[in-house]
Amino acid sequence: MRNRLSRLRDVDPILIQAVIAAAISFSHIHDVAAAAGQDGWKAWAYPVSVDLLLVMAWRRIRVARKAGIQARGPWLWFVLSLAASLGANVATAGVLDMAALPVWLRVTVAGWPVLAFFGGSLLIHSRNQTVVDEVLEVVPEEPQLPAVEPQAEPGEDLPAGPLEEPERPLLRTYTEVADSLGLAVPTIRGWANDGHVKKYPGEKPARVLVDLRECTRRDRDIRRPVSV
Repeated sequence: MRNRLSRLRDVDPILIQAVIAAAISFSHIHDVAAAAGQDGWKAWAYPVSVDLLLVMAWRRIRVARKAGIQARGPWLWFVLSLAASLGANVATAGVLDMAALPVWLRVTVAGWPVLAFFGGSLLIHSRNQTVVDEVLEVVPEEPQLPAVEPQAEPGEDLPAGPLEEPERPLLRTYTEVADSLGLAVPTIRGWANDGHVKKYPGEKPARVLVDLRECTRRDRDIRRPVSV
């Protein structure tokens, strides 16, 4: 019993506030959709669509930040879904007559599924070409002149040449690699478990990392057409 109470105390109050805000916003979007004529299961599908698009856009923004590039597209869909959620909260606060919604709001509600599908498709299938190009960038080798081997005197051994430094892996988590390549997390985990890519231990004991370059080469080899 004491362990359960201690766990409840450790719960972040901000997380509780986020759950409450999400539940209230979920209900408000449902009420607006129902008032606009989307009854039954369709009214419950609207808040799921809005919140899902919001989360997808935020994940793309985080990936772009880590890569150091701009994310204008994900920011557009994030602001759009946030405006839809906020607008539903304001509409149910007595600003609009829920029994007789204006025509423009009914048209907006009716057109939201197509807009959300279009935005979600762009967020899922758009690849971060800047990160992939950076990973696959090959440094050109400097031309080397043929070296003349000096004749060794009897009893003397020639010193061994300098060894090339191995390429350092770009260690990332399954989720980060999946977001960068536009793939699913189970796909990256399956490559690692099957031995197609090498696993690396993370900072935490249960955390596993993989090489982004190796995963990119694996994805490129799979997508490469087989020559007959």
